[in-house]
Amino acid sequence: MIARLVAAAALVGLAGLAPGESNARGGWRLVPETSLSAMLDCLEAEGRTLVSAHRGGPSPGLPENAIATMDAVLTAIPAVMEVDVAQSADGVLFLLHDDRLDRTTTGEGVAAEKPWADLAALRLTDGAGWVTPYGIPTLAEALDWAKGRTVLQLDFKRSAPYEAVIDMVREKGMEDSVILIAYSVPAAKKLHDLAPEAMISLSVESPGALAEAVAAGIPAERIIAFTGTRLARPDLYAALDEADVEVIFGTLGRSPNSIDNVIARFGTDERYAELSQGGVDVIATDRPREAAAALAAAERLPEAGVCGVEQGG
Repeated sequence: MIARLVAAAALVGLAGLAPGESNARGGWRLVPETSLSAMLDCLEAEGRTLVSAHRGGPSPGLPENAIATMDAVLTAIPAVMEVDVAQSADGVLFLLHDDRLDRTTTGEGVAAEKPWADLAALRLTDGAGWVTPYGIPTLAEALDWAKGRTVLQLDFKRSAPYEAVIDMVREKGMEDSVILIAYSVPAAKKLHDLAPEAMISLSVESPGALAEAVAAGIPAERIIAFTGTRLARPDLYAALDEADVEVIFGTLGRSPNSIDNVIARFGTDERYAELSQGGVDVIATDRPREAAAALAAAERLPEAGVCGVEQGG
């Protein structure tokens, strides 16, 4: 077991790979061979669980929602990248989580009220408040970076119109390499009507919630069920599996009692593998490297050469 854990740590870049350092093997790629739905079905059949790096997987010196941060994570592990999309006062789509600039940038005030020229002049700060060399990326830049490399999970901020985001996704040819996040059936239906070929992450807390979405006209094969951040639900996962719907479970959160923080506090990273074994297909986490190491140790992490996952090159 110890040898397997050491090998898993080396695989995911925990054995001496500094944040932002390039992996000599060229990093990982998650590129659907036919469709994202088929890729997810394939990974589920192989008993493999994907990691979704929340806000791109920030770490010291690498701020959230930055391309350099996502690049560092993808160098180390195969991962989906979850990012937040907002829009400037003059219509430029960009990545930022908070409504205000204060916490994550060198700026102040409401981001959506600023023209892009002002936003582009700012620098991103990391979790400790240190100013980094990185600027706020546009959605176009993020899509260009991700194309042929990985899947982006797009969380819409209030300022970002669905239509504008989907137009940009189409312009970049990324329709089958994005997951659109919706928190209600009406929102999911609108997204599906605008982009019927895209996968939608929809909050689903019961089989009845899935049935409601399907009755609204959203095909089950286009839905990935987000099942919350607090309590694992193997019974719900089994019901969703019967409907051929993949499961996302979030271990993320700033609270000291988030699952990520509890796992880190008690040193029980094997819990990530237990979630995989219990039916979770995608783990949305603030600890992507640690989650991937635990999955690799349990032989639950996607491997190169399977289901459109590649490494190196």
